[in-house]
Amino acid sequence: MGQQSVRKTYQYRLMPTPEQERALETVLWRCRTLYNVALEQRTTWWGRGQGNSATYSQQKAELPDLKVAHPEYAEINAQVLQDVVLRVDRAFQAFFRRVKAGEKQPGYPRYQGRDRYHSFTYPQYGGGAVLDGGILSLSKIGRIPLRLHRPLAGTPKTVTISRETDGWYACISCEAVPVQPLPPTGQETGIDVGLVHFLTRADGEHVPNPRHLRTAERALKKAQRRVSRRKKGSNRRKKAVKLLAKQHQKVRRQRQDFHHKEALALVRAYDTIYLEDLRVANMVRNHHLAKSISDAGWAAFRTILEGKAAYAGRQVIAVPPHHTSQDCSGCGARVRKSLSVRTHVCPSCGLVIDRDENAALNIQWAGQALRGLAGPPAGMKREAPSL
Repeated sequence: MGQQSVRKTYQYRLMPTPEQERALETVLWRCRTLYNVALEQRTTWWGRGQGNSATYSQQKAELPDLKVAHPEYAEINAQVLQDVVLRVDRAFQAFFRRVKAGEKQPGYPRYQGRDRYHSFTYPQYGGGAVLDGGILSLSKIGRIPLRLHRPLAGTPKTVTISRETDGWYACISCEAVPVQPLPPTGQETGIDVGLVHFLTRADGEHVPNPRHLRTAERALKKAQRRVSRRKKGSNRRKKAVKLLAKQHQKVRRQRQDFHHKEALALVRAYDTIYLEDLRVANMVRNHHLAKSISDAGWAAFRTILEGKAAYAGRQVIAVPPHHTSQDCSGCGARVRKSLSVRTHVCPSCGLVIDRDENAALNIQWAGQALRGLAGPPAGMKREAPSL
């Protein structure tokens, strides 16, 4: 049996010279323009052809003619241009998938403004992008130093160059990265995510919800008012916009750092972790809770947790979320209660327990049942804690 492996992405900070930074900006600008032209072509052909739209193969075959008509595109790596057309194709595939699913607002692919298009990709490592020590060589751009804070592992496949508020970054995706299994602990747990507590484990331990966005709202409002006072098109407004973007970036990175630390703690402590298979995209339609749910970042946390678990040889199992908060973890009776009720009191078995801990236990039982393991015996009653 071969050694297990996973896919992993490494992100490095680029340190381009002013000339290289201008070259990166130029490539990004032309890729964005190509994206919008390809999108417009598909929309036009759809209207003229009565249902027949351009395909990825057709648009990719037209790229050589584009370079002849517009020689500036000959200065960009051919695979980078092909990836731009592929992004348009994926956008339409996602749109048609949402239409087929019957979504009320499927979201037709939109044109990309200068503040919405932030990256371009070399889809084949070695075919335009190569990492040599602390230098990243990019075709038709040059050799750019980067901060190689950790070596690559596995086989590099793609290189994506992205522009963020504080500079340029290279994301290198690698396949066949050998897993590094952690020693087994023999422990399992269910976790219930929420807004009062970020998560609650089946043993009753709570992780506080840091509410990064709520905490930073005062600073964000101040930065937004500064932008509103500036004259459009002025240099002072550009500086104010950049300061606002940095504030949002700080909040995003704080949330991401929190997610990584909590996910690592769970992976180190448990062999198997059970969680709810939440549809967060549907949950944020509740306008009263949308900001708080987005601030918690449940979907991003689950992605990070699953990635760390796979790399450490652990298991993350999602279970259906139905009635996990309503059912009694002691006897299985359904005790309906609103969100404002934070304590589970079962009239059948007398169990009094925190609402989130009750849900975490139900999640653990449901996950173990999916695996065919012995959960709580039928009709088992947990001992009610003494008051």
